[in-house]
Amino acid sequence: MTPEDIHKALEGVLDPEIRRPITELDMVRGVELTPTGGAIITIALTIAGCPMKGRISEDVAAAARKAGATDVQVDLTVMTDEERADLRKKLRGGVEEPVIPFSEPGNLTRVFAVASGKGGVGKSSVTANLAAAMSNDGLKVGVIDADVYGFSIPRMLGVTTSPTKVDDMILPPVSGEIKVISIGMFTQPGRPVVWRGPMLHRALQQFLADVFWGDLDVLLLDLPPGTGDIAISVAQMLPGAEILVVTTPQLAAAEVAERAGSMANATNQKIAGVIENMSWLEQPDGSKLEIFGSGGGQRVAERLSEILGTDVPLLGQVPIEIALREGSDSGVPVVNNDTAAGNLLIDIARGLMHQERGLEGLKLAVTPL
Repeated sequence: MTPEDIHKALEGVLDPEIRRPITELDMVRGVELTPTGGAIITIALTIAGCPMKGRISEDVAAAARKAGATDVQVDLTVMTDEERADLRKKLRGGVEEPVIPFSEPGNLTRVFAVASGKGGVGKSSVTANLAAAMSNDGLKVGVIDADVYGFSIPRMLGVTTSPTKVDDMILPPVSGEIKVISIGMFTQPGRPVVWRGPMLHRALQQFLADVFWGDLDVLLLDLPPGTGDIAISVAQMLPGAEILVVTTPQLAAAEVAERAGSMANATNQKIAGVIENMSWLEQPDGSKLEIFGSGGGQRVAERLSEILGTDVPLLGQVPIEIALREGSDSGVPVVNNDTAAGNLLIDIARGLMHQERGLEGLKLAVTPL
């Protein structure tokens, strides 16, 4: 038995997600034989904390034993950023990384990433209605349903058609003048999306670079709850994106929302503001029934202002309305109707587009001497 024999055996070990041999993906970093006939094998994982590392280790050990190793030690390391870039290039057939127009110098598209600490706070319905309100005001709007595991934007915006592929370009469906892309357009109904970090990163990259968005005024991203892989990838690929934090008045939801917003401190992103959803239910007598308590949105805005050292405004408090829920189910955003929730979301959308965006991306009429 030689190191080459072990390496040959490892050609039959596939990465569980990419479904390519780990030798082809340059994951095998070293094979050493011990005097007793054992093997020490070093494997480079694509990301730290890879959920499939246990299975990879087991498959590697089994292949080495089949090749004749009496005992096997599998040491795990992690690829560098450059190595992951090389891997992505290899998976694309040697083609360089696509260009993300929204991160290019001179691009003036406003990018809002709608985030929340936990699910169930109405983040997607807020995203869909902000998009519809902005589009109704004549803006060119695009929406990326980046909530890969819980996609719902196509239904909420009434998208019924599929994307069209033209060579390497994807033309997104258009609903009410809003361009929309979602992983739900590429999966079978009822089938879950079971992906890990690199696949999520690649999906978002394709949505940003391979989709033909044209000249957008604003792009909204509906992020998954929390501070996971997608949120990190957005910070890397769209450093100029502004964060919108959605919470409910409930204290437990507000505390979690603070963590999601605090991530902007680590990624140097701007928080455009906080939106409190499900603030109250108006009663027949005009009184307000605060089902989820009160003060959560204001608390999040104040805490994030302290953490970031800048003013983070509470943009609005959206009441509970049957019309909002019905609109989300039917694909007709509530901002298209004259309701309290709809009118408030229109005001929030207009306020966002009138916020100063700073100098990033703007061309200045100056010339170096």
